[in-house]
Amino acid sequence: MKQVNGPIALFGTSADPPTCGHQALLEGLLKLFPKVLTWASNNPIKHHKASLETRKNLLNLLVQAIADPNLILAQDLSSPWAINTLQKASHKWPDKNLIFIVGSDLTSQVPTWVDAQNIFKIARLGIVPREGWPIHVQELETLKSLGAKVDLVPLTIPNTASSSIRNMPKQEQIPKSILPVLFEENLYGISENK
Repeated sequence: MKQVNGPIALFGTSADPPTCGHQALLEGLLKLFPKVLTWASNNPIKHHKASLETRKNLLNLLVQAIADPNLILAQDLSSPWAINTLQKASHKWPDKNLIFIVGSDLTSQVPTWVDAQNIFKIARLGIVPREGWPIHVQELETLKSLGAKVDLVPLTIPNTASSSIRNMPKQEQIPKSILPVLFEENLYGISENK
């Protein structure tokens, strides 16, 4: 793999399905970091509508559509637990600074993650503001008290959520690159007639 200068941004997602918010985030991260790795994963606190393989394929379509050589689908990093992902990444890139990207909607959950304090020893935590999920100072202080090195990533991601699409399909919130597959496989209640 090509040598990378600067931190590597790591962004795992359920991608159930990938949204225009995912696309905006990935495109924004590419402007800030020399290398961005993404993957689909199972979230242990969510019930997923599509299989991991399907979600990986959808995310791969989005990565291909963005078409930036510095954006890589790194499915081998996928794990339901961030600590496992980060251990794999630190073994692959032992001399690189890693920044683990999460949306502001997850800020309060991070301290409850499996082995959270060791997560913070491996990587910085990059928090990206999402519209509708303000960042609370107390949540940042909690993270820092547990040893997290926190960076507020200067992006704002639109208020789109995979869960909203699963509950009420809105074609305009889905990247155009994945719509043909959703139509063809009748996924998430998205049809060409909507």
